[in-house]
Amino acid sequence: MEFISDKTFVKNNFTSIPLEKSEYENCIFKSCDFSNCNLTEIKFIDCTFIDCNLSLAKLNRTVLRTVSFSNCKLLGLLFFN
Repeated sequence: MEFISDKTFVKNNFTSIPLEKSEYENCIFKSCDFSNCNLTEIKFIDCTFIDCNLSLAKLNRTVLRTVSFSNCKLLGLLFFN
């Protein structure tokens, strides 16, 4: 698994080009579309999501450690997976 650190993603549409299965640390996701995306086994550590759409994203074995969501759409997320 690749390690990606201190990167900013702006207006990425991950519904057409999926986010790479990696460990993301101290990254910023701004105005990105993750709706209906499969985020299985991706690790987000100390990341910030701003104005993103994560509705119905699949979070099976996804790590969300010390992340923040600001003005994001989070409908239908099953955090317990």
